Amino acid sequence: MTAPPRPRDHGRMKTRGMLSAGVALVLGVPVAAWGLMGRQDYDGLPASELDHAFQPWDIGDGVAAAVGGIALVLAGIGGAVLVRGARRGAMDRRWWGVLGPLVVVGLMAGVGWRILTAGVVGANIGAGLVLMFGTPVAAGLVLWAVGRGVWLATRRHGIDGGAGGRRLGGFASGGV
Repeated sequence: MTAPPRPRDHGRMKTRGMLSAGVALVLGVPVAAWGLMGRQDYDGLPASELDHAFQPWDIGDGVAAAVGGIALVLAGIGGAVLVRGARRGAMDRRWWGVLGPLVVVGLMAGVGWRILTAGVVGANIGAGLVLMFGTPVAAGLVLWAVGRGVWLATRRHGIDGGAGGRRLGGFASGGV
């Protein structure tokens, strides 16, 4: 005699859905920014005579725009799922303190890569500014997001161990 099938764990499916939506948002934003921004080369000279701080990837603007458009749609869907989940209680709203900085870093990375690979005449001053100012800001935002995420994942919230009483192997899930 076999045991009856176990009912699905809907809480775990919700958590996976929120995690997937967060990944789509955080990874989609830099790809969308990079793809939709296009190459930032100087228009007055042929490409062979331009200087680059970093060599750009050999991807056509049409392909980059298509990939950026797809990434934008995925990021938008991920963001919509997260907003809906936060409004319905499937995601602890405190996780926006982790996702927000990561989205900003992704936007900075996508735009920054286009600036770093821009074809210019002489020195690429924008590349120097991105490296000098963007890197510490991005590092600070990532450190904040990691610290906040670890704090939310390990801290027991309330007496039940998290939003809705969900616990994950001794860690409070906080709804995600």
